[in-house]
Amino acid sequence: MGRREMGGTFYVVLLRRVDSFCPDKSHRRPRGTALRCSKPQSARSLPAGDRRHNSACQCHRSEGRCSMKRHFDVICTTGVMIPMRDQTHLAADIYFPAQGGEPLQDARPVILERTPYDREDAGRVKNCHFFARRGYVVVVQDLRGRFDSEGSLDPFGPIDVPDGTDTCKWIIAQSWCDGQIATMGTSYASMNQAALAAGGPPGLAAQFMNQGFSNHHDGRLRQGGALRQSMVAWLFRHGTVSPEALSDRALQEVLHEADEKVQQYLARGPIRPGSTPLRHLPTYEDHAVQITSRGRLDDWWMRPGRWIDGSWEQVPDVPRFLASGWYDSHSHVISRAYQDLIEHKSSRVHLLFGPWVHGGKTPEEPCSGEAHFGADAAVEFNELHLAFFDEVMRSKDAGLADSPPVHIFVMGGGSGRQIRSERDTAIDVGGYWRCEEEWPLARTQYTAHYFHAGGGLISSAPKTSKDSTTYRYNPLDPVPTVGGPESSVSGLQMIPGAFDQRARPELGHDDDLPLRSRSDVLTFESEPLREGVEVTGPVEAVLFVSSNKPDTDFTVKLVDVYPPNEDFADGVALNVTDGIMRARYRNSYTQPEHLTAGEVTEVRVSLPPTSLFFAPGHRIRVDISSSNWPRFDVNPNTGEPMGRHRRFEVADNTIHHCSDYPSHIILPIIPR
Repeated sequence: MGRREMGGTFYVVLLRRVDSFCPDKSHRRPRGTALRCSKPQSARSLPAGDRRHNSACQCHRSEGRCSMKRHFDVICTTGVMIPMRDQTHLAADIYFPAQGGEPLQDARPVILERTPYDREDAGRVKNCHFFARRGYVVVVQDLRGRFDSEGSLDPFGPIDVPDGTDTCKWIIAQSWCDGQIATMGTSYASMNQAALAAGGPPGLAAQFMNQGFSNHHDGRLRQGGALRQSMVAWLFRHGTVSPEALSDRALQEVLHEADEKVQQYLARGPIRPGSTPLRHLPTYEDHAVQITSRGRLDDWWMRPGRWIDGSWEQVPDVPRFLASGWYDSHSHVISRAYQDLIEHKSSRVHLLFGPWVHGGKTPEEPCSGEAHFGADAAVEFNELHLAFFDEVMRSKDAGLADSPPVHIFVMGGGSGRQIRSERDTAIDVGGYWRCEEEWPLARTQYTAHYFHAGGGLISSAPKTSKDSTTYRYNPLDPVPTVGGPESSVSGLQMIPGAFDQRARPELGHDDDLPLRSRSDVLTFESEPLREGVEVTGPVEAVLFVSSNKPDTDFTVKLVDVYPPNEDFADGVALNVTDGIMRARYRNSYTQPEHLTAGEVTEVRVSLPPTSLFFAPGHRIRVDISSSNWPRFDVNPNTGEPMGRHRRFEVADNTIHHCSDYPSHIILPIIPR
């Protein structure tokens, strides 16, 4: 199967301008005034105490004075308390297309979003108006234990499966639902869609899943056996708007202070019960302790809602649209989800990979970190959702059905100069969209590039029988995080995206020197490329390693090295993708094995997929080390149970690169 340049109707859908919008925020109400609904009933027959908001602003009514495209008006019924099977009630707002001050009377398809991030968030309200104005009923619901919803939050927990099913059952029983429900949402609200689907809910017709799916053990919460510390930061940050904090100003101030100091807490060691202000939020603290200490894949990780593999038979076979960014922390999860859905289901699945970082609005931006990819990198995300929903639930031809299922942005090809019009440093990386028939690409040539003595990266294997490089890894002086695919970084000194690989004092680093100047960072680099090389797909490093400690970590980073130019006299080294592997899990996540001191063993490090054109004159570089802080927790090298350790030791780690132990990286090369 081959490629197709993105064009035609689908390209128009991606880049179409969104209509202007003038939201009226008068619908917001004080917390605690939610309407309880003990049984399914139509919103048009809700009690008189219900608050409604009509979004027909004045510019709608003066066609001669406003160029806004005319759509339906919107009426919002707020604070509907939807009952769950255990008698807990979850708060929802329902947005209806309306005319003449009344909701339309015919049954319509419904779009559902279940979120932990406040259903009344201004951006979310704007999105709901967008779809309601175009004829959909939109239901947005606070998850259990968040904002106006009852119960306690269990992050990514099994309760999300029945809660999603019960919500769908309630919706299809309403007179305003035509029996079709589509789900949408980003990040947690995308992973929550996978949990909802695992319950086989009635009425599910389509899912638009942006930046998140199931399998949290090697996804959102951990990667390669290491802890993504951003999830601990997430718990600190969102604890400040927990029901307990919102009802107790003094507690909220304590939690805000803890949120600002989360990296200091993490630097002192793993989160233990009672050791931080999270003790005031027992469910939050318990989750932090569980994800910190449970490195092994066990029953806790395999529960429904956290693990999709045991639920495929229950998952409805419906069309899905999966989206992610190359610098999104969920790109590898979305990639696997696409392949799993193709294997287990027959309905059409779309896949979109752009050059973005994590976030619901990042697809509408052309930048990631210091990299600028050109105006075409940005898409009109709501319009893309609308095209998908219209084709699936309204049988409208929006161009998707005739388009290949996979759409990727190939980064690279830019000048490497600084874009002067940008406020901050912006490097012209460039790139373009391309359509594909499958993922990963069938024409991929997986090519090994070997590490050689002296730092060479060559396509031929080394011939020397003995060669290796040893470095000293001190967990108390870890390599600082500079860019990369991450999310929920609030409170942590890191910024996701593509960055020149040098330290930054503004992020708390000790200096502003290149990371490669550190003695615990090994660099292997190609000669300047005579011809360009496209790398598209998942990347894997095969390391032959030894250590004097029973456990340690290995990190691998793929870097695009730009030649010097007038703006960057020393050139630029931009991170492309990177991964980590905790050595005890090198053979199995369920059966950890310690290293034997001095014994050579193979460690494979998976790097999330990417797509980048290494232009002529550039160098392909691989950086290897044993830490990436604060993105991942540091390995203390002691072999103790992670999350309960109290000691740190320095490790001497060795990368072997000889004929007997040819360490290398496997790049997915696309012939041009």
